[in-house]
Amino acid sequence: MDNPRALTLYLAIGVAASLLMAMGLLLMKTRAAKLPEARAGTFFRALAAWLRDPVWLGALAIQAAGYALYIAALADAPVSLVAVMMQGGIALFVVFAALFLHEHAAPREWAGIAGIVAAMAMLAFSLEVGAAEAPPNLPRLIIIGVVFAGLAAAPFASAKARHNGAAAAIASGVAFGLGSLFTKALTDWFLAAASVEVVIRALSDPWLYCASAANIAGLVMLQNSFHSARGIIAMPLSAACSNLVPIIGGMAAFGETLPADPFAAALRIGAFVLTVAASASLATAPR
Repeated sequence: MDNPRALTLYLAIGVAASLLMAMGLLLMKTRAAKLPEARAGTFFRALAAWLRDPVWLGALAIQAAGYALYIAALADAPVSLVAVMMQGGIALFVVFAALFLHEHAAPREWAGIAGIVAAMAMLAFSLEVGAAEAPPNLPRLIIIGVVFAGLAAAPFASAKARHNGAAAAIASGVAFGLGSLFTKALTDWFLAAASVEVVIRALSDPWLYCASAANIAGLVMLQNSFHSARGIIAMPLSAACSNLVPIIGGMAAFGETLPADPFAAALRIGAFVLTVAASASLATAPR
């Protein structure tokens, strides 16, 4: 996108989407102690219990509204920029979790949370130059999906990560990140499709189902992480991981590039590196 004002508008829509999604997740966290965890043997029973709970169902509706705005933002802005700007909702979630859920964090954990928010701010200062993008490279996108799906399963090998909720939070972030890439592929196709055929062709497009499956998996795993982890940790950790996938995938599969301006490029790279470091700090901090 070459128009800076239009880019700013779509990124502002992304921030509004992140706030709605954060509010929905906060309500879901309040129900974690009263709702069952979705495990292999009780998966569908747990989902039915979640959907019968009015608070959880209302939270899901708020999430859906936020996701609709997110799709609108993705329609005309680079996926990696929108994804990292979505971290704006983390600050609101953390504040509400501390105020209303009375959750606390150790200094190292606060440093990790601050690092994630700082990465978002650094990215915002690099937006002036913009980022180029191209139609998706489908073979690369498929490879990225397979590789990151494998990486999402890796943390479950650690008993500590399983018990403290970090594994589920990381996996949810990877799933949400893949959902972002698949949604971007779908929106790129949607804008190019003929209006008469768009509904029928959308239902036959595999990216619609890939994006839906990835986001549902991410939501289920994040709700599971709320059973073991404080929301003040699970939410930033999931959000940080959900940004790493679009950052890498946006460059590998969509041809997104760094800004030509050296300072803006340094800020962009710094934001990416800080996101990785901050999420690692949260994942390995003592409970």
